[in-house]
Amino acid sequence: MSVFGYNNNMSIFNYFFGRPQNGGGPHPRQCPEYKGSICRQTLENIFDGCSDFQSREIRAGLVSDGTLFVCWIDGIVDGGDTGKDILRPLTDLLRAGSDPTPERLMQGAVYSSQAKLRTELDKLVDDITQGCVAVVFDRQSAAVTFEVKSKNQRSISEPKIEKSLKGGKDCFVEMLRTNTALVRRRIFNPALKAKSTVIGRKSHTRAVIMYVDGVADPATVAELEKRLDAIDIDGALASESIEAYITDKPRSLFPQLLHTERPDRFAQQLLCGRVGLIVDGLPIAYMLPVTFAEYLRVPQDESQHYLVATMLSLIRWFAVVLTVALPAFYVAVAMYHQEMIPTKLLMSIVASKQDVPFSTALEVIGMLLAFELLQEAGLRLPNPISDTVSIIGALIVGQSAVEAKVISPIAVIVVAMAGIAGYAQPSQDLSAALRLCRFVLVLAAILAGLFGVTAALCILIWYLCTMDSFGVNYTAPLSGGRPNNLSRTFLRKPLPREKFRDPDLNTPDKRRQK
Repeated sequence: MSVFGYNNNMSIFNYFFGRPQNGGGPHPRQCPEYKGSICRQTLENIFDGCSDFQSREIRAGLVSDGTLFVCWIDGIVDGGDTGKDILRPLTDLLRAGSDPTPERLMQGAVYSSQAKLRTELDKLVDDITQGCVAVVFDRQSAAVTFEVKSKNQRSISEPKIEKSLKGGKDCFVEMLRTNTALVRRRIFNPALKAKSTVIGRKSHTRAVIMYVDGVADPATVAELEKRLDAIDIDGALASESIEAYITDKPRSLFPQLLHTERPDRFAQQLLCGRVGLIVDGLPIAYMLPVTFAEYLRVPQDESQHYLVATMLSLIRWFAVVLTVALPAFYVAVAMYHQEMIPTKLLMSIVASKQDVPFSTALEVIGMLLAFELLQEAGLRLPNPISDTVSIIGALIVGQSAVEAKVISPIAVIVVAMAGIAGYAQPSQDLSAALRLCRFVLVLAAILAGLFGVTAALCILIWYLCTMDSFGVNYTAPLSGGRPNNLSRTFLRKPLPREKFRDPDLNTPDKRRQK
């Protein structure tokens, strides 16, 4: 077993739950090589069939035969800024009788904050597809590109998934540079590093690795770069296209990357010693390494009194146990261990089930499936319709089923409490994993009662202990063997007493405050 959890021998367990082996070797982060010299004809051949490829020929003087070829892609380039900052200065320069050369444009003849001299065709094509205007010099076989990206993008709005009460009211958008700027507004320090990379052979998706130099573990940064280099797919347009290739166990049910749409939380995690990843086109950011306990923390904990934050943390941990084990515990007790139920409660359960034609196991399984169907319907339908469907499904159908003696009231209560506890999880990915584990535990309870539930829980805990995230155990700090692990997991100290960073992250700078 290596530092980052790789096993040289591929076993059956690793095949189903481990990280896939990449036999093709690292994939270089570069654009495909285009043949030919830099000239007008070559670019027109490359972009043949692209109706949004725009070009303009500018003559050097009114009677001269010399021309400049200017090209760009409409839609990702701002047409107004192109005419004002590039075409007009070029025209004025030519009419004044000056000889336009790549060196003169690089020295400031054009009003643009960014200018790049390109002598390689593949880099020139890459600049054009990323929102640059290219001024091509056929005789020198060179070009100068100016970044004039379009401002057509979704405006920065309030976070919708991670609600903010006392924190920032902005969230990430689909533009890469806008997202990195939102992080820079929180950390005004040149130690905040941003390494660019490209993912996808066809999509050429831009991504940025962000970390605080001196705080983040250099080994984690290097390992993330290595795994990103090894991605060899056509396009990285969805979150799973990234997660499935950089996590230690992509076949695992449990999430191994922490997502956030809030720049303030992202910046806070960078200061804690984690490494961040922002991908162009995705309005979320990734943070790593991550542990199971981190999915139960919310940014609001840092803005509340430590006693209130501790109480809410304990409630979320209790909700994890409730959503996973409550239906299975009820099935096991009702089917095999009736002597554990108090007499009055047992009589009430028996009275409510006298006219119900289905067994307890079938009741709970059916209710869990109905709950999942309602949730899926609520997610897929528009908001007004989804609210109506939820009310009809939860109130009218459920109440009618109880009154018709199709299901017992106690089964409705148990499944509803488990569902509400699942909604208390801050991470939707963790909540989905716990819902599937809930079905497995119910099946174990049907087969072997409490013995089956206990065995299934032991296997689940053992499996979580075998997982790693970039060298950090998934169950840390509980599995670290330190005396204060319980307090670090379930409790939150007053902020003036939080002197050190998480030791499991292996940060070079251990101290966060004096």
